[in-house]
This record gives sequence, C-alpha cells and structure tokens, in this order.
Amino acid sequence: MKIVNALMVSVFPLFTLLNVNGQHEAKRQNPFGNALVPDMIADASIQEINGTFYCYATTDGYDQGLKTSGPPVVWKSNDFVHWRFSGFYFPSAVGQKYWAPSKAVEANNAYYIYPTVNGFMYPAVANSPDGPFKLAKGVDSFSKTFTPATLLQSRDPKGPAGIDAEVFINDDGQPYVFWQRRFAARLNQDMVTVDTTSIIQIPTKRQGYSEGPIFFKRKGIYYYLYTLGGDERYQYAYGMSRTSPLGPFEFPDTDIIATTNYQQQIFGPGHGCVFNLPGTDDYYFAYLEYGRGSTNRQTYVNRIEFNEDGTIRPINLTLNGVGALHSLSPEKEIKVVNSNASSVRPDMIIKPNQDSLFKRTESFSSRFAFDNANGSRWMAAAGDSASWMIADLGNLQQLKRSEIAFVRPTAGHAYILEYSVNGKIWKPCGGHEDVMVKSPHTDLLNMKARYLRVKILSGINGIWEWHIY
Repeated sequence: MKIVNALMVSVFPLFTLLNVNGQHEAKRQNPFGNALVPDMIADASIQEINGTFYCYATTDGYDQGLKTSGPPVVWKSNDFVHWRFSGFYFPSAVGQKYWAPSKAVEANNAYYIYPTVNGFMYPAVANSPDGPFKLAKGVDSFSKTFTPATLLQSRDPKGPAGIDAEVFINDDGQPYVFWQRRFAARLNQDMVTVDTTSIIQIPTKRQGYSEGPIFFKRKGIYYYLYTLGGDERYQYAYGMSRTSPLGPFEFPDTDIIATTNYQQQIFGPGHGCVFNLPGTDDYYFAYLEYGRGSTNRQTYVNRIEFNEDGTIRPINLTLNGVGALHSLSPEKEIKVVNSNASSVRPDMIIKPNQDSLFKRTESFSSRFAFDNANGSRWMAAAGDSASWMIADLGNLQQLKRSEIAFVRPTAGHAYILEYSVNGKIWKPCGGHEDVMVKSPHTDLLNMKARYLRVKILSGINGIWEWHIY
C-alpha cells in the first residue's frame, strides 16, 4: 500500500493551533440526539431474527427529494447500539429508486421482502434475511409476459396500486399486505401475488393522504397505524380490531399517538415501524425525523406502551434512543480527550420550508465523531482535498481495534490509518486504498500509541462515529 505522508511535518503545529480553535468548537451543540444508526435512513423496518437485529430502510442523504435514493443495505446489530452493514442485499442500479422495504418475512422455506422500486411494490426472495434478494417472477397483468412481479398494477391513479408495503402473517398462516392510502388485502400463499377479490380501503377515523402503514398483533388485538400529513407535520394515528386483520376496526378517542413536538424540537415522526422483542411484552416504535428537511432524515426509536384495555398511550417522543436491548460482554472503549481535523465545515442553517415552524443549525466539530450519538458528525470543509482527523487518547495506551463510521457509507470509502506516540512521527497501521461499501471500517491494531490519524482518500469527507478499543 502506498502511504501518503505529505502532512507529516506540518500536522503537529496545525494540531496545536486547532486546539485553541477547539475552545470555540466546544460550544457547538448536537440537536439531532442519538439516532439509530450512523447514517441517514428513513422508512425503517426493524426486527429481531435469531438474536440479531435487522434494519431495512430507505437510504437518505442525497438532498434531492424523491428524484433518487441511496442503494439498499441492511443494518445489523447484536445489541441495538452498535450497527454494521457490508455491501448490498438487493441489486443496486444507477437511477434506481429503492424505497421503504418491508420487514423480511419467512415463508415457503425462504425470506420475502417487499420494497418500493421506481414507484411500484415488488416482492423479492432470498434464502437468508441477509440476502442477496432477487425480484420474484410473475405474469404481468397487462402484457401477459413473464416478468418481475409487481404486487399490484393499476393504470387508474385512484386504483389500488401504491407504495410502502407492510406484510403481516396471521396466527393461522394467512399473509396480509397493507399499503399507501389505507389499502389492505390478503396475500396468496405464494407470497408474490395479491388476492384482488379481498382488497379493501380501511375506513379510518381521519381522512387525507396516508402512507407508511404499520401493522402488528398484541394480546389478541390487531393494530393498524397510518400516517397523516407529511414532512415536518407527519403524525401517526391508529385503529384496532379484535376480529381480523381486515377489520372491522375501532378508533379510540385518543387515536393520534405520535406528532411533531415543537417544544422538544422533534419534527415529523414519519414512516417507521413497530417491533417486539420475542418472548416479551416490550414493544418499540421507530420513526423518521424530518429535522434536516428533504431526503436527509434519520431514524429514532422510543418505547411504545399500552393501557389495560389495549389502547396505545401517546408516545413520549425523544431523540435519546433506547440503549442496548441485548447485553453483551463489556469491552473497554478508549476515551478520546481531544480531536482535531484538517478543516471543519461551517455551520449549516437548515432553512425551513414555506410556512414551516422549525429552524435548526447543524455544526460539524471533530469532537462529534466521539460523542457516541449517531445524530452528529464531523465534516471537512468544501474543497479540502486532503482531509484528515486526529484522535488524541491523552497518553500512551495499548490499542486493539479502530472502527470508523464514515458519512454516506453506501457510496464507499478508502482511507489510511496511522499512529503516533508523540504527534510528530507517524506510521501506518491500517486502512485500504480500494473503495469499500461498509460501515464501520474496522482495523485490528496491536501497538501502543497516543494518537491515531485517519486520512480519507476517497468518499465523503466526514465521520459519524469513531470508536477506539
């Protein structure tokens, strides 16, 4: 590997200078809290499979509205705190719009997932929840040709075709599908086609556009959650049925359970999911938060609680996260006492939409890479073509491992990792020159050092989180 050491002589004086500037940076605040994963994602579908948490979602971070989306990756975690992915689980193509995948549903000795691809819901199948998934085949209802099967096709814009599939398998093995604009139907046992004779539009208490349906069963009650509004004014309302997944539904007086909280500065609790820890009565509500606007959303998780009669209590939305849901053997993480970088992007004022009531400022201090809060990040200034960051551990310590979660990891990164005992002489200890799509990027270390330095060779010049063990 070719090591670039052009900054070796000049880094330490600049490092000292930035310590002074860091006094100003220390005043910067993170308004985005503890996001679920170190990336921008929306429309999350979360579940636990064989002791591992899976999160399928829309990849955000492109700020182009619905013109595009990032590639499909599945985030995994053993404890619900440390998340990872490697590569794609579904074919990724230039120009493909991959949105709102469902949870992975096990049936017919396979796993099925239902993403919205280029505006249509598709079934895809794999042998494992890790994928790779491939589009299921079926007969196109218009052309009568054997093609990748859309769940529903309609040339009528008011017809039942739509987006945001949510699939539920009842206790008797019958699968159901719920989607945009309050539609629902039975799925056939092939998990690929819809029983079109069963399609209904759920007559909800509240009207208007709706998407992002959530469906689950608890203690004999079926719960149907649907969104109202959009953007920063997203809300979630719900109904419940004690009869069947297709109703009839009753709608409690207090039926809105999640709404924008201007006092807490939480905007647009939109498309997400509800998931349960198997074998417990612990339920959790995941939702996208709209506080950066456009397709720059992050996902957060709060507990969902129920009254004795089965009704859902309004959710106390916070950006704090829920912490570890599985306990793992403790591992010593080394505290970073100071951090500096080649440059820092200026504060970004998030401009509200017309008639919007929110306004936020995002800062990009290097210290945000070490705050264990996935909602904040270090970003280099525009035009910094040789960006780097230094972590100061305070004293000479034995190092075992480095894990770096870069900004926009689905685009891939290449980097060099170096260590130093005095901040003057640097030696290579990790990294790779080939671009890899994964997060975090892990380097096994076996040396004593006080400082670590990462130089980004390719990819977005930013870091969500950097953990050193």
